[in-house]
Amino acid sequence: MFFYTRYPSSNVLKTFFPDVKFNRCITSQLIKWFSNFREFYYIQMEKFARQAIVDGISDVKDMTVSRDSELFRALNMHYNKANDFHVPDRFMEVSEITLHEFYSAISTTKDSDPSWKKAIYKVICKLDSDVPEEFKTSSYL
Repeated sequence: MFFYTRYPSSNVLKTFFPDVKFNRCITSQLIKWFSNFREFYYIQMEKFARQAIVDGISDVKDMTVSRDSELFRALNMHYNKANDFHVPDRFMEVSEITLHEFYSAISTTKDSDPSWKKAIYKVICKLDSDVPEEFKTSSYL
């Protein structure tokens, strides 16, 4: 699911986990899991953006996220260890946009502000995609 939506609402979670008997505690736990997924994602983006600056990359356009990139491998190993799912192209696009946002913010020293990441989060949350209906089928449960 994370490949499609980084910020799922509780309604989306309920739709795609029909076998779960939801209550406030379980809903909070699932939302917390996605928060942890996002935290790992953003940590990786910041790490790779900072490394690009150290490596002397001076143009954000020189940074790409492809299926053979180290960043993709790190994300895929974390979210898709067994390679059970095909990572959608849109996730690759969103990852590249996220990397560019981090690079731009860091290279312009916006990271000196304690809340510098909030602007990035606002951009990325708007890039969520619909989760495919096939995830509701019993083969995914």
